[in-house]
Parts: sequence; C-alpha cells; structure tokens
Amino acid sequence: MNDQTKLHFYASSPEVCGYLPDRKSISAFANPYMDMDVETYDELIQFGFRRSGGYLYRPHCPQCNECVSIRIPVNRYQLSKNDKRNLRKNQDLTINLIQAKYVEEHYELYRRYINSRHSGGSMENPTRSDYHRFLICDWTDTVFIEYRQGKQLLGVAVTDITSTGYSAVYTFFCPDQASRSLGHFSILKQLELTQEQSLPYLYLGYWIKDCAKMNYKTRYKPAEGFINDVWTEL
Repeated sequence: MNDQTKLHFYASSPEVCGYLPDRKSISAFANPYMDMDVETYDELIQFGFRRSGGYLYRPHCPQCNECVSIRIPVNRYQLSKNDKRNLRKNQDLTINLIQAKYVEEHYELYRRYINSRHSGGSMENPTRSDYHRFLICDWTDTVFIEYRQGKQLLGVAVTDITSTGYSAVYTFFCPDQASRSLGHFSILKQLELTQEQSLPYLYLGYWIKDCAKMNYKTRYKPAEGFINDVWTEL
C-alpha cells in the first residue's frame, strides 16, 4: 500500500452468526472500492484479517470476541502419530500446484462438497459466479493445490502466499473420501510447503472455542492467536 494512501474500514450490517447462531455478527472490512494489493494484504493478515474473494475482513462484534485468528509457527510444529498415519494413508496421492484460475473440474468438486457438507445452508447449490467470487482474486499470490489419485481429482486446497507465510483460504474434497481425512492432510501439506519456502507461519483463519466445527484446529500445536491485538501462544 502506498504510504500516502489512507486505508478506510467499514462495518457490515448485523446478521445471524454462522457459528454461534444465538448471536449477531458484524465484520470490519477494508474499503472495497480501493485498489487492493499484496503489500496491504501482507500487513493486514498480521492484524487478524482474512480474505474472501477480493475482500479483506475480520470479525468486529461489539459484544463478542470469540473469533480468534490463529496461525501455526511451522518451524516449531512436530508431526504427531496421527499426522504420520494420515500421511501414510494418503501417500498414493499426487500433489499439483497450479495457477489460481477457474477450472470447471474444480468447480464441480466444490459444488459436490458444499452440497454434502452445507446442505440447507446459505452456501448450498453454489453457482460458478459464487465459486469465482469466493475463491479467486486477481491481486493475490494464490495457488490451488490439487490432490489426485491417478487422474481422479480428490481435493483442492486454495492458499495464499504472503510475506509471513501461507494462508489457508478454503479446502474442498470428495464427500465419499471421508476415511482419508483430506482436510487434515491438506493442512499438513500446507505446513510442509510453508517450511519449504522458509516462511514462519501457516494462517488457519478463525477459531471459536465453543464451535464444534472449529475443534479440528486445536490439534495443531503450538498455535498463536491474535487476542487483544497481540499474537499470543494459545
């Protein structure tokens, strides 16, 4: 971001929280009319912001601070027995890093995954435009990590590369491959890629202590949380 440019932030309208439905959620988001760039993203991610499409946001709920941005110091992470089992289970998969662009095969897998995992929710039956608007951005350094068994696409992890680490944006995979724990495998591969690039952190988005859907993030230790505007070991 140009030093002469002042970045403005706005608050969204209150809506039902997607994680704690008895509460209302509000997000603070960077000016969507400003030309965004990687340098600004690099800076804001260190203050707990995330990306959705081309928008940068973080929770800004006046009466709630349950959403904690977390990151893993990759050089301190040691594989557990469960991690090693997962890697052995998926050692038959090939890994491809490809340019962040629309691919019909990716969209079809994403649609299957969303309709399986989020049936009846606001994300159900995503259109191609929904997919593009959520995951693809023209100003980020983003890679799509494919997981294939032979020619069959089993999963895709969308991740951004920033100056301080990789940022896991979203992962989707075949609903009928639950035994592979591809979500877990995806995080392990992103930890590995972050280490290979000599970057310090893997950002995993938000963790909410009382949300069962977020429990999987507690297995990655040590972890740091952005609490009271300071990164603190959890």
